[in-house]
Amino acid sequence: MVAVITGGSRGIGLGIAKELLKADYTVVLTARSESEEVTALKNEYGSRVCFVSCDISAQADVENLVAYVSDRFGKIDLLVNNAGVAPKVRKDMLEITREDFDYVVDINLKGTFFVTQSFVPLLIASEKSRIVNISSMSAYTASVNRGEYCVSKAGISMLTKLFAARLAEFGVSVIEIRPGIIETDMTAKVKEKYEALIADGITPIKRMGTPEDIGKCVASIANGSFDFCTGTVIDCDGGFNVRSL
Repeated sequence: MVAVITGGSRGIGLGIAKELLKADYTVVLTARSESEEVTALKNEYGSRVCFVSCDISAQADVENLVAYVSDRFGKIDLLVNNAGVAPKVRKDMLEITREDFDYVVDINLKGTFFVTQSFVPLLIASEKSRIVNISSMSAYTASVNRGEYCVSKAGISMLTKLFAARLAEFGVSVIEIRPGIIETDMTAKVKEKYEALIADGITPIKRMGTPEDIGKCVASIANGSFDFCTGTVIDCDGGFNVRSL
């Protein structure tokens, strides 16, 4: 079984890769550059770990990625759309520029759309294939100091439903996972803020999530446990979605 994971060099993407490797998948990881962690996985798992440099907002890079996977494997069983960026600088939404907006949306939303579209033939070539889109609790939670990020993640939710509706006839299921506050490089700068919010009760489960938590969700989808589901959302957020009074 073969999985392609965008944004797979660190954080959530790397956590997903580790869980899929435990489940005997071969993984093709993409990012702009190979990390030390990816190199270590290659040393541990050999040919079951592949890396392709890819900026998913660049069409030529996406075409190169698809060609590599097609030539080497001929099909894929799982596409994990995880690649994403946060704003370079958090700004009040009244101060966000077109360049700020395009930087985030071109990667998080537009890039994900066209990566998915490009891999459809290889997904259809598999007897049963799945797509997992990693969005965020920001898909429905307003953060006015990073509005472009929220918009991009809300778009992932609709993208999930659109591809679920379009690809069901081919036996391709599409599921969205919404991580909550996950301990990664992206949240490192605001870790103290999030830990204080968690201590004050923002989530029923009183800890930050880990990339492994998200990886376990993806592994459960990958093993067929959710094959009667498509267009479905899985909240992996410590209970943030409960919204209790």
